[in-house]
Amino acid sequence: MKSTSNANRIQSIDALRGFDMLMIIFADRFFYTLNKGAENSFTAELAKQFEHPEWFGFHFYDIIMPLFLFLVGVVIPFSLEKRNAQIRSKKLLYPHLLKRFVILFILGWIVQGNLLSFDINQFKIYSNTLQAIAVGYLFSCFFYINFSKKVRYLLFFVCLIVYSCLLEFIAIPGIGKSELLPDKNIALYIDHLVFGRFDDGYQYTWLLTGLGFIATTLSGLFAGELLRLHWKKEKIVLYLVFIGVTAICLSSILNIWHPIVKKIWTSTFVLFSSGLCYLLLALFYWIIDIKGYVKWSLPLKIIGINAITAYVASHIIDFPSIAKQLLFGFEQFLGKYYDAFTTLGGFAILYLILWYMHKNKTYIKI
Repeated sequence: MKSTSNANRIQSIDALRGFDMLMIIFADRFFYTLNKGAENSFTAELAKQFEHPEWFGFHFYDIIMPLFLFLVGVVIPFSLEKRNAQIRSKKLLYPHLLKRFVILFILGWIVQGNLLSFDINQFKIYSNTLQAIAVGYLFSCFFYINFSKKVRYLLFFVCLIVYSCLLEFIAIPGIGKSELLPDKNIALYIDHLVFGRFDDGYQYTWLLTGLGFIATTLSGLFAGELLRLHWKKEKIVLYLVFIGVTAICLSSILNIWHPIVKKIWTSTFVLFSSGLCYLLLALFYWIIDIKGYVKWSLPLKIIGINAITAYVASHIIDFPSIAKQLLFGFEQFLGKYYDAFTTLGGFAILYLILWYMHKNKTYIKI
C-alpha cells in the first residue's frame, strides 16, 4: 500500500463509493440499534431493509456488496489505460494485478476469515466481500487487457448463462438435481466439497459464485467505458439509465423462472443489482459532474477515496465500543437510545480519521 494523490478523478465515483461504504460501516448497525430503542413500525421497516432476506427477494442492503464490485469495475478502464501508457508491454501489468489480488484476499482473511484469531478451526478460506472483489477484479482486468469490447460482452453473458445452468440442471451426489434452495444447490455443495471444514459455514456461496462476481464487476467495467466516451455527459446519463432500467426489467421477468437470491448470487441477482448500480451511478453523475452540485458530497468523497481503509478498519476495530468508553455519561439520559447514539459516535471517530487522512492528502491504495 502507498500514499498517493487523488487528482483527475470523476468526483461522482468517489461519492458513490463513499455512499456505499456509509451503508456498510454505519447505516446497518445504526438502524438496528435505532429500532431497538424506538420499537415502532417505521424503524422496524428501516432495520429490515438493512438486513438480507432469508433467501428469496431483495432488500436495500443487498445492493451494498454488488455496488462495491460494480465500482471496482467502473475504474478499471481508467486505471489500466493510465498504467498501460506508462509501460512497454501489457504483460508488465500482470504483477500489479496479482499483487492486488493477493492483498485483497489477505485483507479478506483478516476482516472476516478469522486470520487474526490464530485458530485454524475458525479460519475461512473464501468467505467475504474483499475476496469476491479480488476475483472479479482479476478476471475483469484480464478480459479488459486481452479481449475486445464485443468479446467482453460475450464473456459477461457466458458467465451468467453457465452459472444459471449449473444452478438449475447439475445433479448433486446424494441429493439430486440442483435447486435454488438452501442446502440443495450445486454452488453450496462445491464449496463444502472443496473447502471442507474451512468453508463459509453459512448459506452463502463463493467458488462457483465467482462467475457472478466476475459478471457484476464486468457490468461496472462496461459503465466505466461508457463514462470515458467523448459524448455529451447528458447522453451518457441517458444510456446509464436505459441500461439500468432494461437490466431491472429483464431480471424481474427472469425471476419467475430463475429467482433473485443474493446468498448464492444468482444471475438474475447480478442483472437486478447491476441495473440498480447503473441508476445510482447515473444519479450521482448527473447531480455532481453535470449539474455541479459538489459541496454536499464532500463527506461521501472523504469516505470513498479511502474506502478500503474504512472497510478494513471498521471490521477489525470496534469503534462503537470505543465511543461507549468516551460517551458513557450519556446513557442515563438516552436510555434505550444509547446504543444508537454510540453507534453514531463510533462512526464519528472513524470519519475523523478518514477526514484527517484526506486533509493530509493520504490515500491508501492497494
